[in-house]
Amino acid sequence: MKLMTKAIKAKLLANGASKVEMDHKPVVKFFDPTGSATWWISEMMADEDTLFGLCDLGFGCPELGNVSLKELATTKVRFNLNIERDLHFVGNKPLSEYLFDLESKNKAYASQSMEA
Repeated sequence: MKLMTKAIKAKLLANGASKVEMDHKPVVKFFDPTGSATWWISEMMADEDTLFGLCDLGFGCPELGNVSLKELATTKVRFNLNIERDLHFVGNKPLSEYLFDLESKNKAYASQSMEA
């Protein structure tokens, strides 16, 4: 599966070229089909490899940061599968809200674990 279409790439590049710092909505979501790693990407830098977004590797500490498109495209996960693009994803809120939701979920899980 292609991780990037021309339309997605154009939107990511436009967001990345913005001179005003903004809390963009993610344009594309990538995921590990055999695990819990997920990347919500909102920007692409002019080098067309460096992506910016919310990265959650499934360890309970999601963070905003950069990731390489080349690395995502060549990463092999269990069963020799590749990272995939969520074909049905539509970003409907800014990245900061996705981060807040993930952090809230992780805190709730942690507090439940401590009570048990």
